[in-house]
Amino acid sequence: MVTRTFWRQRMDALLAQRNVLWLAGVRRAGKTTLCQSLPNAAYYDCELPRVRRMLEDPEIFFRQQSAPVVVLDEIHRLLNPSEALKIAADHFPALKVVATGSSTLAARRKFKDTLTGRKRVLWLVPSILADLRDFGTTNLDARMLRGGLPPFLLGAELDDTAFREWIESFWAKDLQELFAVEHKASFLKLMELLFRQSGSLFEATSFAASCEISRQTVRNYLDILETTLVAVVLRPYAGTSAAELRAQPKVYAFDTGFVCYLRDIGTLRPDDRGPLLEHLVLNELLAHVPRERLFYWRDKQKHEVDFIVKPGRGRALVAIECKATSSRFDATGLAAFRRRHPAGENLVVCLDLVEPLTTRVGALEVRFVPFSRFDEELGRVG
Repeated sequence: MVTRTFWRQRMDALLAQRNVLWLAGVRRAGKTTLCQSLPNAAYYDCELPRVRRMLEDPEIFFRQQSAPVVVLDEIHRLLNPSEALKIAADHFPALKVVATGSSTLAARRKFKDTLTGRKRVLWLVPSILADLRDFGTTNLDARMLRGGLPPFLLGAELDDTAFREWIESFWAKDLQELFAVEHKASFLKLMELLFRQSGSLFEATSFAASCEISRQTVRNYLDILETTLVAVVLRPYAGTSAAELRAQPKVYAFDTGFVCYLRDIGTLRPDDRGPLLEHLVLNELLAHVPRERLFYWRDKQKHEVDFIVKPGRGRALVAIECKATSSRFDATGLAAFRRRHPAGENLVVCLDLVEPLTTRVGALEVRFVPFSRFDEELGRVG
């Protein structure tokens, strides 16, 4: 069993802050394997009827535990999962509880209490750079084409059947357990269209006719996709200028493998790598930066910056652009952003570099960073 060092360290740090940790992530992201790698942990799979019966009285269940850490895998299978975690947080503070699920704690039908102040949350995104090092692979083309779910990335070959089965399992197990989604064909059609257009601006009206649902239903379905971590909704960053977009989000698929599958990309072409790199950079950002601090930027003249990181109170904005080839970088969007928000670092993440390079592009100081070193850069600026 490969130890995913980054995630184990994050789990240890968060459990030192609170005794309840919600480990979220889509199915097959590796939540179970990660939890089973925890030393001295008692593991319970809530998909099993006998485990659900054991947890009908959470107080008795937790009182009987002798291990210092208890893992409740797929806890959303319980009738009232938030009650069990609330009891653990309030009445068993010495016991560390890791609960996993394929959604955020905002899933409406099951989680009546989001446990504000009682837990820490960790989102296990598809494989990041630290994982690739642990897995012993440096092939970024394979990471883009196959995606970052470990069984897909590390499998013997690219398997379209696995992608189709994942989508069916997502519908049958995650959605039907947590939400009342009535129109399967419309929902999956919306998901397919969003993944094909991943990284684009979102406008509900443009999807309504194709999916044969109302504009409001499109928005409701997007909310479900975001809650189940299958779509990443990125909001625009805006200052005081009326020329900056303030409301329209961009929507990304959670993983490059599904983007390639639904776009029917079997072999990467030069023009594929730039957009897919954007997804890998976002994935890395989600692993290192709180989600509420991530934005994109665009003005009404269509100048755009891929990602804006708001590091924290009193710290300058970090602007990040993604380019497969460093020589093709056009600083027009970045320059427009810095005219309105002058302070902060400018990063361009590329695939064709080996070492970081800081230089001037016009009036801007820009740091070009190889994607293979991007996580190191985040540690420096984040």
